[in-house]
Amino acid sequence: MALRIHNTLTDSVEEFRPLEPGRVKMYVCGVTVYDDIHMGHARSIIVFDTVARYLRYIGYDVQLVTNFTDVDDKIIVRAAKEGVEPLELSRRYIDRYFEDIKKLHVTGASCYPKASESIGDIIEMVGKIIDNGYGYVAPDGSVYFDVSEVKDYGRLTNQKVDQLQSSGRIADDPNKRGPLDFALWKAAKPGEISWDSPWGPGRPGWHIECSAMIYRNMGEQIDIHGGGNDLIFPHHEDEILQTEAVTGRPLANYWMHNGMLQVKGHGMSKEEKMSKSLGNFFTVSDVLQKFDGRTVRFYFLNTHYMSPLVYGEDMLQEADAARGRLVNNYRELQSYAKTAPDGESAADLVDGYRARFREAMDEDFNTREAIGVMFEMARASNKAMADGTMSKQAALEQIALIREFDGIIGIMPEDSDDDSMDDVMSILIDLRKELRARKMYDLSDLIRDRLKEAGIVLEDSAEGAKWKRA
Repeated sequence: MALRIHNTLTDSVEEFRPLEPGRVKMYVCGVTVYDDIHMGHARSIIVFDTVARYLRYIGYDVQLVTNFTDVDDKIIVRAAKEGVEPLELSRRYIDRYFEDIKKLHVTGASCYPKASESIGDIIEMVGKIIDNGYGYVAPDGSVYFDVSEVKDYGRLTNQKVDQLQSSGRIADDPNKRGPLDFALWKAAKPGEISWDSPWGPGRPGWHIECSAMIYRNMGEQIDIHGGGNDLIFPHHEDEILQTEAVTGRPLANYWMHNGMLQVKGHGMSKEEKMSKSLGNFFTVSDVLQKFDGRTVRFYFLNTHYMSPLVYGEDMLQEADAARGRLVNNYRELQSYAKTAPDGESAADLVDGYRARFREAMDEDFNTREAIGVMFEMARASNKAMADGTMSKQAALEQIALIREFDGIIGIMPEDSDDDSMDDVMSILIDLRKELRARKMYDLSDLIRDRLKEAGIVLEDSAEGAKWKRA
């Protein structure tokens, strides 16, 4: 089955055909670094990390580029309040970004260009837009894109120009000729960070930086452009106009947008997207104080990436418990394989699970269905282990398949984590056994109860005590 992707541009699911056989160029809009990333950011980061992982799994050489907006009005305001230089502030939050995504077990992009390090490329692109008749210089030295020169503005949102004008989403600016025109270059205000340009000192507009970074790092066209669906308009619409004004070619063949992470609104009567501007966000660093990064991944990937998702700590707890069932199954397979009898291979069964997992992922990266295959496999293997009908070879084959799947999903513990935990638990189990032998049942029960509080359950059996995550 061929890989199929929902393309925002056509609002349909299409067979994926890369520009170059065996290679995928993918750009995903990054964050504006004036604060720690929140869980809404994490959803997009994890979704497209998983997309890149799967593309590599099925044999593509993937170039993934994600930018940092490190020059922006919000950064300037925040830096002024803290009494630091804007780029010093943004560097601090870029460092924190990498700390957070490492804990989320994100494999990372091929490169992370910054707006402040792309000024020459941005100025060059703005100049070409002006030369090609799509841009104009305002009296204050700002440069704007002239939307009236474009006939099909609104392709991603499937809206007409008059609908966009009446939507109330276009900021008024006396320097603009038309209400839909947008800034390519912003003239410097007194005291603001700025760079010299042919139009005077200033800094980039928000939209132009992505077009320039793509052009510099990936060429005129890319396969996939990704981001949250809140970026469709105006950011991605404007990227299309800018790039095509320079190259005359489509910017991206496929546009992918993840659904928003939502929280309950005021009075708990409605839901609204999580964002810093609304003040309703939960930072990744705070959430990771309570939950493992792999649980956060499971929470996001157990829903289709395009669907909205409501945030709540209770939902993360449910995700942690559900993920725990898969982890326990994996650990039990490892333990079972150590003493299981030799027997027949389960290659046909394993191949069937693999085919169904891939079928789910090939249908627009349906991670929820793919995780469902993992749960089905866990239920079947738990029964086979309980019945004693699974051979050592079959157990090892299923362990390998779980690791194979997890190279894409990223929700299972590293084997080294399990090995270290096994060593610690072995000591505690031996200590509890000794305490019981000495009839010190209160201390033995205390160990059991404290472990339960930590999410670990001890189970006594004929073969001795075993442990698993609750």
